[in-house]
Amino acid sequence: MTLGASGEILDCFIDILDAEKGYSPHTLRAYRADILDFITFFLDYSTDPPGPIDSKNYLKMSSCEKQIAFLARISELDKNRIRKYLSRLVRGQKKKRTIARRLSSLKSFFDFLVRAGHIPVNPADAMPFPKFEKTIPRFLSVDDLFCLLDSIKTETWLDKRNLAMFETFYSTGMRISEIHGLEMNDVDFKNQMIRVLGKGSKERVVPVGKRALDAIVEYRAAIDKLIAPLFLNKAYSRLSTRSIGRILAKIVNECGLNVSVSPHTLRHSFATHMLDSGADLRGIQEILGHASLSTTQVYTHVSMDRLMQVYDKAHPRS
Repeated sequence: MTLGASGEILDCFIDILDAEKGYSPHTLRAYRADILDFITFFLDYSTDPPGPIDSKNYLKMSSCEKQIAFLARISELDKNRIRKYLSRLVRGQKKKRTIARRLSSLKSFFDFLVRAGHIPVNPADAMPFPKFEKTIPRFLSVDDLFCLLDSIKTETWLDKRNLAMFETFYSTGMRISEIHGLEMNDVDFKNQMIRVLGKGSKERVVPVGKRALDAIVEYRAAIDKLIAPLFLNKAYSRLSTRSIGRILAKIVNECGLNVSVSPHTLRHSFATHMLDSGADLRGIQEILGHASLSTTQVYTHVSMDRLMQVYDKAHPRS
């Protein structure tokens, strides 16, 4: 597989990621942005550019022109260029997670370039990822979450939609992208299950509580329309992820909770409350759609912290 010196190299890389990995559009956009950022840096750092292209004008170049110039100078690509780029990210006070994601994008891209015959080896292979501590997820207490859900009005069909949506969030622990993509036929009302299309287009089936199902039934009965997407906007089209976040922020503000709450906070709250109530960690992993148990294990730290607080407060000789 050898590509000509054209601006299609990045499109080809993204297409392969889409086909082989099944990444979401959001993830693919992030990969594209990461690679273009490096290419821009690479062109600025390069010296003696071949042909009429002046590296000082790289900011004026189109994405296609940058890719062509990058391929023309690809022999200059080495570990030193990668280190310089990562150093620039550190000086720019980029978060460690951002730097790790950028490095991961570059390693995948350079592997692609090796397979395409543009470079002999991956210059980023030996580059270590930055080390960072796992942060404990932010979550709401059971009382605060109940207060939030109970505060949602049910006067209009939009109010009923909000209640159904956030009851479903808390009942299933779904990601916002998964809630956004739900269809009516994904909900099995009889068996109290929902089919979810998760990361990497991996499908799973998760249980859903009666409160959430009853709220969905009441909401859909209020609009009385046969429309495939489950959660709709005012125009009866699929509700966007951005709108879901805005709706939640408005409800939190009206509820009077003096904390920052995002849709992902509801997911964290679901997992933490399940674990505190004795749920099996493997079961929570399956419901959340985590590929690795180590990702789910972060919630054990939350529960242990709470256990220690109870112990310190209650034990006479703690």
